[in-house]
Amino acid sequence: MKKILALILGAVMASATLATFAGCGDGGKKPARALEELGYQYEDTSAPIIEEMGAQKYDIISQKNAQADDFNDMKVLNDLEESTHVDINWQNLSAGQYSEQKQLIMSDKKNWPDSIYHAYFSDAEMIRYSTRKTFLAVSDYLEYMPNLSAILEKRPDVKHMITMPDGKIWALPRVEEMGLSSHPNLLFMNKNWLNQLIDDGTVTFLKKEDVKDGLDLNVDQLAVILEGFKGDMNGNGKSDEIPLNFVYNNSFQGNQADLYSAFGFPANTDFKTVIDGKVTNTAVFDEYKEAINYYADWVEKGLIPETVFENSEDTFLASGKGVEKLGVFYWWEAETVVEHPENYIYLNPVIGPDGDQMVGLSNSPEISKCLAVVFADCPNPEILFTYYDRYYDPYVSAQIVYGPIGVVYEEELDENGMLVQKPIPEGMTADEFRLKNAPMGVSYLSWETWENYLNMEPRAKLRLSNLEKYVNPFVPENVEPFSNAVYTLEEINRLAIYEQNVYDYIAGMEIRWLRGGGVSDAEWETYKKELEDLNAGEVFEIYQSGYERAVGGTQAE
Repeated sequence: MKKILALILGAVMASATLATFAGCGDGGKKPARALEELGYQYEDTSAPIIEEMGAQKYDIISQKNAQADDFNDMKVLNDLEESTHVDINWQNLSAGQYSEQKQLIMSDKKNWPDSIYHAYFSDAEMIRYSTRKTFLAVSDYLEYMPNLSAILEKRPDVKHMITMPDGKIWALPRVEEMGLSSHPNLLFMNKNWLNQLIDDGTVTFLKKEDVKDGLDLNVDQLAVILEGFKGDMNGNGKSDEIPLNFVYNNSFQGNQADLYSAFGFPANTDFKTVIDGKVTNTAVFDEYKEAINYYADWVEKGLIPETVFENSEDTFLASGKGVEKLGVFYWWEAETVVEHPENYIYLNPVIGPDGDQMVGLSNSPEISKCLAVVFADCPNPEILFTYYDRYYDPYVSAQIVYGPIGVVYEEELDENGMLVQKPIPEGMTADEFRLKNAPMGVSYLSWETWENYLNMEPRAKLRLSNLEKYVNPFVPENVEPFSNAVYTLEEINRLAIYEQNVYDYIAGMEIRWLRGGGVSDAEWETYKKELEDLNAGEVFEIYQSGYERAVGGTQAE
């Protein structure tokens, strides 16, 4: 009974919070003043959008990282308000709160906000809501968005990727081209711990002079080392060492996919990759089955601790703080994870039982198409679209993604007119500094932007350099990432029926097998048959069509 009451009270409080916040829709949104009365202009992108500070206010709901400042207090957003004279009232939600409340927000029409930032609606959701006239089409307001209009004219590929089957653009995109998103993992090992194992004779296949960046290990050798790392390597008398750590199934970085690639196929966390031009379901490969059975033994022995399967990025990063506990881990750089990165070396990708040494490519896109939406009853939407258009200015985009001038960037541009980042404050990691000060989201950081407007952060340069050494040489030449497919309305509707069931089944079976000792031949055949029954074949046929349209530059109809 107490649980039921708690749920009811929680729903009531959430609804009340949203209603109080909104001040929008039929429930209390103030009538719009005429654009002429407000002194609205959009042509001069360096001048205020309206004459009087705060004469037009908007309510925006946004997801926010737990480490970020309240968006209402974030300098880059306050600077935008001052330069545009447009007043934004931000309501910040955690990712979990947004997921729980999204349907409530969308169904409570009387209390719609003016916009949702970090919206991340799926194509199917965007089709559904656009059909219901829930949102305003960005493409209908491009006249008032000189920055985005110029980008789409210069980059027809971006326009193509973000246009929906009805020919309209319904959400504001993000472009961040750095060459990083396809490569989510670098592999690190504690060199001091490894040297201890060499000294005490646990590891006989290496000498101390071998312990350096670019070390090659096969899976069996790595297993011996991880077994040794279960001992009291940090000398604190506790069994708190984590032999191997990562964020299980994390799509962005630091996941387990490269462990599977050692068994001879280009793995990623969503089991679809383009091989020789064909979108391929790697979750039915026999090599995947072999990898599962091999690593299930690691789970049973504690080389991959059970805690790995519950890791969030926050819990993973916390594991590297304080007393040294990590033996081996996947991430982009050691500096973000551990307090003494000098104690860790870069490993090459692990070599599999048959001598395979490869990595796959993540499908994380560099062009994302649903970062913000504007609701249909937003007053004077021209003003809000013009406000968002300022985010696409290269210097503003840099601050949206990394943080404000004067805090993250130097006040003065360098001799080439480019932004220069300040040193990271002592006691903070680069991630912490960035997350605290940057809302991220709607932005345009293309290769041209990096070449002409801002210097790439030192951490990104380091990542690119290390990927070039320890990852890129191991990507098969016939493999491409699958991202930004272009679907027809019928295909979107078919995916909405089948896709989630397919991936829920794959994910459920994988975790069951890893924790349960592996998969038998009979179970494997049943699994593949079940995927057929769930229409996995049709799902991948749709992927193929969407991929071919994307690379061919043709529009879905």
